[in-house]
Amino acid sequence: MPLPLPDKSWSQVDLVREVFHYQSRFEGSTMVFKIDFPVTADPLFPSLVKDLALLANTGFKVIIVPGAKEWIDSVLNEYGIVSKYCGDVRITTETAMPFVQMAAFHTATRFMTGFSGSRTEAVIGNFVRARGLGVINGTDMEHTGTVDKFYTDSLNRVLELGMIPILPCIGWSPSGKPYNVPSDEIAFQAAAKLGAIKLFIISLSKGITKEQYKIPESTEIDKNGRIIRLTPQEAARIVEINSNVRTDGKALDELRLAIKASSAGVERVHIINGAEEGAVLKELFSNLGAGTMVYADEYESIRALRSQDIPDILRLMEPLMQQGYLIRRSPEDIQDKKDDYAVFEIDGRIHACGALHDWGENQGEIAALATDSGYSDLGMGRRIVRYFTDRAQKAGMRRVFVLTTRTHDWFESLGFRESTVESLPSRKRDTYDLSRNSKVFSLEL
Repeated sequence: MPLPLPDKSWSQVDLVREVFHYQSRFEGSTMVFKIDFPVTADPLFPSLVKDLALLANTGFKVIIVPGAKEWIDSVLNEYGIVSKYCGDVRITTETAMPFVQMAAFHTATRFMTGFSGSRTEAVIGNFVRARGLGVINGTDMEHTGTVDKFYTDSLNRVLELGMIPILPCIGWSPSGKPYNVPSDEIAFQAAAKLGAIKLFIISLSKGITKEQYKIPESTEIDKNGRIIRLTPQEAARIVEINSNVRTDGKALDELRLAIKASSAGVERVHIINGAEEGAVLKELFSNLGAGTMVYADEYESIRALRSQDIPDILRLMEPLMQQGYLIRRSPEDIQDKKDDYAVFEIDGRIHACGALHDWGENQGEIAALATDSGYSDLGMGRRIVRYFTDRAQKAGMRRVFVLTTRTHDWFESLGFRESTVESLPSRKRDTYDLSRNSKVFSLEL
């Protein structure tokens, strides 16, 4: 499908629009960031902390859950303490617990130091009440625990003050006994209990890639091999078919956490690489993002055109009309045939459009196709064509056609075949513009 030539002024304006759109949509919302320890040693960690501080200072409620596993391993190793595991869960002994606490708070302090440098107030607090896991299959888990309760009132007061709470992987019983609680569990519970609209899972993992994992053909992947987004069901399918794949398992664990959070009502979970410059801001303020999103709410839809959408679709069509890909249409032209049009909407913003005109004789014309050039990876043009072919078939049409001057290759890839002007319905033949000499391509339904 044709796309407008790159235009820096257009792309910059669209970027500004997108940022303001997401700023207004999510301002005041709670977002939980679970950040693995290796990210804190990455050269871009200071930039990540500045981005998180920026979010907090512009009206977002930011909660940090630092992962500390690797640093706990290092500290225990330094003191000659060998960890034992029950499945994937560390058994935290009485001897190990002081060193686990030391490592957990050292990791949390790294974030505190970074936020201080950005002049952003943060607090490390005992917001998590924990209880011990007890004895599992005959194994005493000792000081390994799970979340029993969040002190949500205290957390909300901190957030309302514009401060960033930092939740280390330690919880305390009502009597003050400390427990080592997995950071994944704290992040999940924080997002679910506090009604977070987003959970970010940030690590140095390269994610699910075709090189290491089996990925269903229907999965949306960008030109760099990144999975753009998944429903919880699609994510679960990837986990299922890769359960026996020999990898470090990190990416699959992240998907499992994302599925769990989605099932608990967190609208969107974002899995991103903390070593990418500005990844959090790209993921938050752009529909294309920088990572993989697992979404539980309706993320995108093709819907009927509304009158208030006309300026937006004219904005999409203008570059194509200037270059001769599309015939020029006025707002009045579109309004007159408003019911023929549909738009592709992502998060309340229109990124593609098209129309299906009924010319009688059981034939329909797919026309006015335009997509946002910055979103070509999403295949919106193909989806709108499929939408209109389905719509035509339901309306009893036997054939759809397009008139094109430059995009016949693209339509051929969708199954359209070249036809003649004489094959057009008589009403369309009467309006055919001989000066444009458009090619006719049709698809039998």
